[in-house]
Amino acid sequence: MTGTADTNKQAEPDRLSVTRASVDGVTVVTVSGEADHHTSTLLRQALIPGDPAAGERTVADFSGVAFMDSSGINVLIAAHQAHGPAGWLRLAGVRRPVLRTLEIVGLTTLIDCYPSVHEAMEG
Repeated sequence: MTGTADTNKQAEPDRLSVTRASVDGVTVVTVSGEADHHTSTLLRQALIPGDPAAGERTVADFSGVAFMDSSGINVLIAAHQAHGPAGWLRLAGVRRPVLRTLEIVGLTTLIDCYPSVHEAMEG
């Protein structure tokens, strides 16, 4: 796999950290911290593609996300829709508490979740 770093942004110390990289034509967004009302704008900026018609493929590595509230869920729904029919958004490494929240609201039927970034890229 080849990759290039794109951005590294942080909302507040220890709140949310986001890193974007391009790996073999797939945007890999590594997220760490808490996805909540205070950090949802940063998460939205990282996950929503610039051109929905371009068919962007994105893997969001959530292995570093310990908490997500409804704001994070809303961002994931918007990001999924923004990828359009030609692209996709996949989640990787979602921790059990966050995964349980996604299951309860039915988001795992909309967005595929994989144990690792590699498996998500393979699909």
